[in-house]
Amino acid sequence: MPHAPRHLLRFVLLGALAVLAALAPLVVLPAAPARADSRVSVAGPDGTAAVDPTYATRLTVRGSGFQSLAGGHGGVYVFFGHVTDGWRPSQGGATGRDYFYVPDGEGRDNQGFQRFVAFPGSDTASSANGGSMTAGGAWSATITVPGAVFEAFDRDGGARTIDCRRLTCGILTVGAHGVVNARNETFTPVAVRDLQGGGEQQGAAPTSPATDTADDDTEPAPSTGTSSPGPGRAGDDEPEPEPGLEVDRASAVAGRVLAFSGAGLAPGAQVSAVLDDGLSAVGPLQAGADGRLAGVITLPADLPAGTHELRLHTGADAAPTVRFAVTAAPVPVAPDVEQAPGMLGQERAAAVFLALALVVLALAVLRLLLPRLSWLPRPSGPRRRRAAAA
Repeated sequence: MPHAPRHLLRFVLLGALAVLAALAPLVVLPAAPARADSRVSVAGPDGTAAVDPTYATRLTVRGSGFQSLAGGHGGVYVFFGHVTDGWRPSQGGATGRDYFYVPDGEGRDNQGFQRFVAFPGSDTASSANGGSMTAGGAWSATITVPGAVFEAFDRDGGARTIDCRRLTCGILTVGAHGVVNARNETFTPVAVRDLQGGGEQQGAAPTSPATDTADDDTEPAPSTGTSSPGPGRAGDDEPEPEPGLEVDRASAVAGRVLAFSGAGLAPGAQVSAVLDDGLSAVGPLQAGADGRLAGVITLPADLPAGTHELRLHTGADAAPTVRFAVTAAPVPVAPDVEQAPGMLGQERAAAVFLALALVVLALAVLRLLLPRLSWLPRPSGPRRRRAAAA
């Protein structure tokens, strides 16, 4: 390239670098979402992850790195209980068989033994008694542990005694409202220690969750409060009400969550709600001191339209039931994809940067390969004659 003035080439290259350097700060490419492992920290009254063997203990539980789904249905349940090997619901684990927890009502105003942390902007946020998760997957909630020994229930109403003085117990989190999420399944061990008198730890040290078994027969859980006389006891003037069950018929649509409420149950009774012959189930749930309870159950997406039945398993002879009409699931319509204004601005800046860079590159190539264009200086005088003679 003997005919291209070197000072002109240097000028072009330096100009291109200057343009690129000026435009680089304007381009902010969207960062890839970070995938952090879910982590849970537990602190009791003394600042350690421990509960009293006899008295109720209030724990502060904080989570970070959880998968947060903005506007997603459900969230995370926070329980205190015991797990065995393969307990995770995403791996086929089931409550009452692979993991066990202190039962409580699913309503917002339960006894504090269970907490529900909702996704940000979720349609279920109104029932969250553990707050909402941040966009970054962080949350904080308090949970009450009634003692080291408790009765756990399976979906069929079967009871099993869990003694945390002999088994490893702790805080476990699972996907809420029937939504299984492997990233949000955690188990954090909690020790059992005398927090009231400062005595030594009760019982043997906890064993590994993978080798624990919940088949041991232990004494029933210690009472954590005063018992109130139930309906029909001596001294009651009013007759015992008949158990009843009702559902929110307006939300009885296949694939959606159906709210239900029960009344006339034995105070503190543990029950499970079952749809038809086990198409869907939820529980165990605990009735309040007034014999009432409230909960939700997910209707399968392929549930056929027509009349279906929901019943409560209470262990009594007569199980409350209700029959209701279910509407078929609506045909899904692909939603329009909307981009945030910040993302649109980033894409515009990237497009401008790329276009200008291509223009500068094209000019540089033209000046290198076409030095004899009319707008470029040409050699003259002796150099031109020597070039012609050659």
